[in-house]
Amino acid sequence: MTPRAIRRGIVAMAVACAGMSAIDASPVSAQALGLPGNMAAPPAVAAAPNSLPANNALPANPSPPAARNAQAPETPPSMQRAAMQSGSQASSLPNDAGQRKRDWDLRPYTGYLRNHDRPEQAVIDWILRETGTDAWFTSPLGFLNASRDKLSVYHTDEMHEVVAGIVDRFVAGEKDPQLLSLKVMTVGNPNWRSRAHLLMQHVAVDSPGVQAWLLSKENAALVMNILRQRTDTRQVQSLDLVTYNGQTQKLASTRGRNYVRNVKPASTGWPPYEPETGEIQEGYRLEISPLLTVDRTALDCVIKAEIDQVDKLKPVELDLPLPDGTAYRTKIDVPQVVSWRLHERFRWPSDMVLLLSCGVIASPERPQAAVPLLNLEMITGTTAGRADALMFIEYRGRASDNLTTTPLVPQISQGVVAPNRGRY
Repeated sequence: MTPRAIRRGIVAMAVACAGMSAIDASPVSAQALGLPGNMAAPPAVAAAPNSLPANNALPANPSPPAARNAQAPETPPSMQRAAMQSGSQASSLPNDAGQRKRDWDLRPYTGYLRNHDRPEQAVIDWILRETGTDAWFTSPLGFLNASRDKLSVYHTDEMHEVVAGIVDRFVAGEKDPQLLSLKVMTVGNPNWRSRAHLLMQHVAVDSPGVQAWLLSKENAALVMNILRQRTDTRQVQSLDLVTYNGQTQKLASTRGRNYVRNVKPASTGWPPYEPETGEIQEGYRLEISPLLTVDRTALDCVIKAEIDQVDKLKPVELDLPLPDGTAYRTKIDVPQVVSWRLHERFRWPSDMVLLLSCGVIASPERPQAAVPLLNLEMITGTTAGRADALMFIEYRGRASDNLTTTPLVPQISQGVVAPNRGRY
C-alpha cells in the first residue's frame, strides 16, 4: 500500500469517528440511521443540579440564587383564609348572639350644628360613656360608626335599646343653645361646711377627695351668701356658658412661670456660662359636656378639671469649671408642682344646683401677701397656695329665654396633646 493510500485511510477513519460522535449526541435514534438495534447509544445521564463542570470552572455569567430558584411566592395561610372569606361569606357577619344592624338618622340634630366640626362625635362619645368601650371590642361581635347624617350600629337587641335611649336625647331633645351658670370659688378654710351642712344633700362621688352636694336654687343662694361673707373667699370665675346639648365646652385660665432649668456654656466671653430657661403653665383647665333628657327634667354632665400650681422653686447650687482651674458658681431651679385632676360624670334634676368641692388642694388663684412678715397662716389654719376649691353648676334653660349677652369664654392655652382621646 502506497503512502498516499495510507493517508486516505486515516482521513476516512477520522471522518467516521466524528460521525459516530454526532450520532451519540443527537436525539435521533440509532435505528433511524440504519444501524442495528444493539448499537443504539445509551441514554444520557442527567446532570446533578448545581453541579460544577469537571474542571471546577464557574460559568462566565453565573445566575443569582434568586434567579436559579425563581418560583411564584407562596401566599401565607392567613392571607389565603382572608381571600377565601372575601367572597360570598364576607357579606354575612356572625350573629351567634342575635346581633343585627340598625341605622339612625342624625340629621335632625346635626342639621342645627352647621358651624360645628364633626358634631356626630358627641353622639359616639355619649354612647361609649353609657355602654363602656369593652362592649365593642369583646364578644359578641359589634361595631359602631357615625357620619354627619347617619349612625350605624351592629349589636344585640339589648345594646340597641341602650343606644336608642342616647340617640333619642340628641335627635328628639333640645336643639337650641342651652345656658349653664358656672361659678368657681376658693375658700381658705373648709369650716364653711358647719353652717351650710343642713342646706345640702350629699351625693356619692368616686374620685378620692371630691365631695358633691345637690341644693335647691333657694338653698344655693343661701350658701353663696354664707361664702361671700367670709374674708378668705375668692371668686375665681363666674360666667354663663352657652353650649349645645351633648357638645363639650372648654375653658381655661393659665399663666406661664419661668425658671432656670439648665446652664450651658456661653458663646461670648463673660460670664462663661449662660442660663437656659423653661416655662411651666399653672392654672386650671375645665371641660364640661352636658346632656339633657328629652323632657329636660334631668341633666347628665361630664366634668373634667385639671389644676396645676408651682408650689415653689427649689434652688440647686452648681460649681462649673473654668479654664484657669477655678470654679464658677451658679444655680438652677427645680420646680415643686402640685397637680389635681377630676374626671367624673354626674346626673341631677335640672331644677337643682350641683356643688362640687375638690378638697383643700392647690389653688388656681393664689394671692400674694403684700407684707410677707404679716403671715396669718398660723392663726387662720390656712396654707399659702392651698384652698378649698368649690364649683357651682346650674342649668338655666334655653339661652334665648335668658336676657344675657354672649359671655366671654377664656381660650385654652396650647399645650402638649395627650396620646389618647380621654374618653370617660
